[in-house]
Amino acid sequence: TPMDALVSLDDAERPRHRPFLIGVSGGTASGKSTVCAKIMELLGQNKVDHRQRKVAIISQDSFYRVLTPEQKAKALKGQYNFDHPEAFDNELMYKTLKDIVEGKVVEVPTYDFVTHSRLEDRITVYPADVVLFEGILVFYPQKVRDMFHMKLFVDTDSDVRLSRRVLRDMNRGRDLEQILTQYTTFVKPAFEEFCLPTKKYADVIIPRGVDNMVAINLIVQHIQDILNGDICKWQRGSINGQGPGFKRAISEPGDLQSGATNPPGKRVLLEPSSRPH
Repeated sequence: TPMDALVSLDDAERPRHRPFLIGVSGGTASGKSTVCAKIMELLGQNKVDHRQRKVAIISQDSFYRVLTPEQKAKALKGQYNFDHPEAFDNELMYKTLKDIVEGKVVEVPTYDFVTHSRLEDRITVYPADVVLFEGILVFYPQKVRDMFHMKLFVDTDSDVRLSRRVLRDMNRGRDLEQILTQYTTFVKPAFEEFCLPTKKYADVIIPRGVDNMVAINLIVQHIQDILNGDICKWQRGSINGQGPGFKRAISEPGDLQSGATNPPGKRVLLEPSSRPH
């Protein structure tokens, strides 16, 4: 049958397939990367060879702009606003996501938060069935936000986030006073002005982050349905009114093809780096 013929194709001949793209947002230290790691773990992807993984994680932190010498000097004193939308290279982020959605192999930049510079090393991300893209402002640029098939917002108490941030930054050798000044001057105001308003775009809000295993298990089950090619069940759930996110996810059938017709090819997971958020 034509399907058997397709399955027998090697990687070079197999047509590109479009991954299911999930955006994960939330404030600093809300647990975005931890939620992504837990989803990866529950899907059993941690034990899979990195080139065979069906799920990849990419961080918005990889797309910080290259700083000028003046900006870098400010950053070293804790006086540069890393939480503002302009701190990110939004064009490169959009182009990279566009290539990912088109099933292309992409090169993702790596950013060093100690020297505040983009490294020459780049990480190759191979096509995957599901791509999780996480960051504080992944829903802020509209053209990036509109690319996601599902949008998650990790909603964690602000006191918990601040305490995590302080402990994390102190473990990196930073001065407590500088950490708190940066938080009150940049982090908190930027969260309230730019990140929190994007919560309204989320399809699923996860209170308490990774502690909320009920929500995470529901999301994982939905992803498993996609990976298993259970599109019919997915469509029925949408038609029965499970919310705009699920409806949007199937509005373009060409965006996702059955997992049965796309056996895993070369894949690699971008591990979460040391990051400010």
